[in-house]
Amino acid sequence: MQNPEAFLRRLFDRAVEVADPMQSLAAHLPSKPDGRLLVIGAGKASARMAEAVEAEYGSCEGLVITRYGYARPCRGIEIVEAAHPVPDAAGEAATQRMLALLEHCGEDDMVLALISGGGSALLTAPAEGITLAEKQALTDRLLASGAPIGDINGIRKQISAVKGGKLAAAAYPAKMLALMISDVPGDNPGDIASGPTVGDTGDAARALETLSRWDVQPPESVARFLHAGGAPLAPDDERLSRVTNVIYAAPAQSLEAAADIGREAGCDVRMLGDSLEGEARDVAAAHARLALEVQKELGPGDAPVLLLSGGELTVTRRGDGIGGPNAEYALAMALALDGADGVHALACDTDGVDGAAEVAGATIGPNTLKKAISKGVSAERALETNDAHGFFERISDQVAPGPTLTNVNDFRACLIQAKA
Repeated sequence: MQNPEAFLRRLFDRAVEVADPMQSLAAHLPSKPDGRLLVIGAGKASARMAEAVEAEYGSCEGLVITRYGYARPCRGIEIVEAAHPVPDAAGEAATQRMLALLEHCGEDDMVLALISGGGSALLTAPAEGITLAEKQALTDRLLASGAPIGDINGIRKQISAVKGGKLAAAAYPAKMLALMISDVPGDNPGDIASGPTVGDTGDAARALETLSRWDVQPPESVARFLHAGGAPLAPDDERLSRVTNVIYAAPAQSLEAAADIGREAGCDVRMLGDSLEGEARDVAAAHARLALEVQKELGPGDAPVLLLSGGELTVTRRGDGIGGPNAEYALAMALALDGADGVHALACDTDGVDGAAEVAGATIGPNTLKKAISKGVSAERALETNDAHGFFERISDQVAPGPTLTNVNDFRACLIQAKA
C-alpha cells in the first residue's frame, strides 16, 4: 500500500464499472418483441441504459430523460436533458411528452421503462393545482432539511401525476417491464425515482406528518392538495397488473466488486452494510472511532483492514455551503481522526455528483488537516458552514470523475494500516 489514495480510487472506479449499464443491462433484456416496443425512462443512468438497449435491440422508439451532461448517443430513442436535484421546465415538458406517448399504447404493445436514481427530479409532473415553481421550492426545502430519501420520496409520490405507479398506469393496458438500478437504502423498487412504476401504500396524512417532523413548511397549494387527500395509487390497482419491476443492479454488487480487489491486495475486508443512513457527520464520527479501535488490534505484519459501506447519508444545511453528504462525511471523518497515522478514506457518490456539486466526493489521510493549515483553511469552519466541497477543492483532494452514467448511491472505503 505505497499509495493508499490510488488504491481507494481504484476501488471506487471498480464499483462504478460494475454498475455501468453497458456492462450489465443486456443480460436482463428479454427477446425483442415482434410488436411495438416503446422505450421510456428517467434517471442519471437512463441515457446509458437506453444506449445499452439499442446496442442489443438496434434502433428503438422512445423518450428518456436524464441529467444535464449525462446524454448518450442513441439512434431512435430521444434523450432529453433536464435539471437535478431541483426539477426544471425542461423536465416538466419532457414528462408531459412521455405521458402523451403512453396514451397511444395498446394491449399488444410492450413498454420498456429504464429507471434509475435521479428520476424523482427528472420526471416532473406536479399534481393539479401545484405549479413547477412551488414544487421546486418544496424540493429545495426538503433537500436542506436532512430528511432521508425515503421520507422525501413519500411526499413526492403524493403530489405527482407520474410517481408512485402513475407513470405505469398511464401505459395501461400495455405490458411493461421496468428495469431499475437501485440507489436507495434497502433496494425498495418503490423508492427508486419515487417509484413511477410501483404503487404506493403511503397516504397524504403520512406526507403531512413527514413535513411536520422535518420542520418543512410546504407551499400553500401543496398543503391544500395533501389536506384534500393527495394522489395515491394503490399497489393492487388494475392499471399496474401488467407491470413487472426488476432491480438488476444495486449497491451490494458494487461493494462486493470492490471487496474482491481488496482481498486480492491482501486486505482483511469488513462490510459495514450497503444501506447506511443518517447525518453524514455523525456516521463519519462513528466510523472514525471504529477505525481507531480496529487499528489498536493491528500489529506489525498484520494485514491492513478495509472497511466498506454504502447507502445514502444526508446533510442538514445550517451554513451557506452547498452540502454534499460524501464530502461532509470525509471532512467530519478527517476531523475525528485528527491526523491518525495509517488511516485513509474515500467517500464518493457513484453517479459522480455529490449533492449540488459536480464532483463525486473526496479522499482523506493523515495529512489532510496539515494541508488545510498550510493553505490557511479551517476544517472546523468548513464543517460548521457545510462547505466541505470548498474545503477539499482548496486542498486539492476532490474526486471528480465527471458523469459516471450510473448510480448505485454512496461508496465509502476506509483503509486501516498498523501504526508505523
